Amino acid sequence: MTAAHRPGESPLRIPAPPMPPAIEAIFTTPPARASRTPEAPPVQAPAPVTITIDGIEVSVPSGVTILDAARAQGLDLPTLCYLENLAPVNVCRICVVEVTGSRVLVPACSRKVEAGMEIQTESERVRHSRKLVLEFLGSSVDLSLAGEREPDGDLARWAERYGADASRFGPPSEPAAAGVRDAHEPGHHHAPEGAEAAFATSIAQPVKVDNELYVRDYSKCILCYKCVEACGEDAQNTFAIAVAGRGFDARISTEWATPLPESACVYCGNCIGVCPTGALMFKSEHDMREAGTWDGSAQTVTETICPYCGVGCVLDLHVQDNTIVKVTSPMDSSVTEGHLCIKGRFGFEFTNERRRG
Repeated sequence: MTAAHRPGESPLRIPAPPMPPAIEAIFTTPPARASRTPEAPPVQAPAPVTITIDGIEVSVPSGVTILDAARAQGLDLPTLCYLENLAPVNVCRICVVEVTGSRVLVPACSRKVEAGMEIQTESERVRHSRKLVLEFLGSSVDLSLAGEREPDGDLARWAERYGADASRFGPPSEPAAAGVRDAHEPGHHHAPEGAEAAFATSIAQPVKVDNELYVRDYSKCILCYKCVEACGEDAQNTFAIAVAGRGFDARISTEWATPLPESACVYCGNCIGVCPTGALMFKSEHDMREAGTWDGSAQTVTETICPYCGVGCVLDLHVQDNTIVKVTSPMDSSVTEGHLCIKGRFGFEFTNERRRG
């Protein structure tokens, strides 16, 4: 409260009382977080271990897989179900190697190295196993496009390397009618007829075309599980597809074989991006192959950034005759790791329409 004063005189000012310590503390700038947090100890690289690969002693980082160690030595181990951006599922068994002391051949894509491990990547036992895997696949599955799907390699080259001849198991059966394989229940078995071996029966069936984005040609499916993993925890977390059936009748399916437009599918197309055989394919590519106009050698690949949002996904545009025919993403991209959403993978038709217009 100010004292009374005459006009023209300055009012008497009474100093304010000091701020209580508790209130002062509220407005005091706290010390930097770094000064209150103890420094984390430096991360130490795992100690290397010594192993023997094909008779050669090498030193590799602890915790890497046999496949990584072998490839670091320049060895060409075939793989089908393995991909760097997916968790290994060990189903194709073509990368198996022989480890001294192990009762069975072990999958190189998931088995971690151990100190003193002795590995043979091309022993007679390994070569025989890989030969049979290739023959079993070739006796029932259309592998004609598998050589074009990088980085999974060339099945024809591997078949020649291991002397695989699928025809020695007899001719395949006639293709199944539409929906027949989807209707099979666990426990169903095919009776062999004549010269046809039960395990050589073809899984050929009509191509499933129920949308305008991609098609499913399960006569080319080798059950590598890559599409299931990409749709699940490894990428999309949609879980729209899984393996149905058992034994020879095992197949990739939606819930209750529901058509894709009615299923949980969000059309990210990540299943297409990881398929090694062309069982899952852009409809644009499928239509061009059916018309005989698809020419991979005449296509150019241009890297760009997806324009739809601010995430910055890297796109590889595959262009033929000045038309975008499909879109992929590089696995070494730190943003996408090879995966995209529906807009990035399929939202390119407007550019083709503008060009046609």
